[in-house]
Parts: sequence; C-alpha cells; structure tokens
Amino acid sequence: MPDQTPEGMELTLRTLAMPADTNAAGDIFGGWVMSQMDLAAAIRANERSNGRTVTIAADQIVFKKPVKVGDTLCVYTAVDHVGRTSMVIRIEVWARRAYAAVREHVTEAKFTMVAVDEAGKSRPVDPA
Repeated sequence: MPDQTPEGMELTLRTLAMPADTNAAGDIFGGWVMSQMDLAAAIRANERSNGRTVTIAADQIVFKKPVKVGDTLCVYTAVDHVGRTSMVIRIEVWARRAYAAVREHVTEAKFTMVAVDEAGKSRPVDPA
C-alpha cells in the first residue's frame, strides 16, 4: 500500500515510535504524539512566516487509535488560516504499522502559532 498524503496537506515530520516512548499500558504515550505534532506545527509555521514561531494553543486534539512501538508516525500539516501575527496549522497524524503496509489515521488537531521576533514579541507574518 503506497503512502498517500491527505488532500491539501504535506508530510512535515516522520519518525519511528520507540519503546522509551510508551505509557504503562505499552502503547505510545499520548504526550509524545502531541510533542511530534507540536514540532510539525512549528516547522510548518516557521516556514510560512519566514522566522521563529511559538505555540499558543492546541485545539481539538482527537486521539482516534493508539500508536504502537515500531510504527512510523507520519505528521501531515496544512496552513488553515493566516492572521496578522498568528496562523492556524491543521494536523493529521497517520501511523504506518510496523512491518505492514497498513496506514491508519490516529490523531488530528489544530495548533495556533504566533510569529515572534528575536525578543519574543509578536511580529507580523510575512505575506505569502
């Protein structure tokens, strides 16, 4: 089964789920998945704003299925909205199951990112 990018999105981050990232039940800890989503949001927002950004909100996080050790986590992003200093990044996380050609949609969210200058003060987002 070939990898397919969700419509209107781009693959922003891809990583392997490891045993050190598990919770007490042996599944990958949700906080680790959220941190990968935050990294992907920052990558996409930094590229879009041509500079540093910070996370100010993570909304509508929905965990649909667990991530398992050995799965390849694929984090896709899209810029849904650009304001004067902020942008909303839509995220979909898919897991390519270990040793299988199966991909499953495991998590999604919207992250709001703010462009900041060297002093950490908000700055306008560069026009597209």
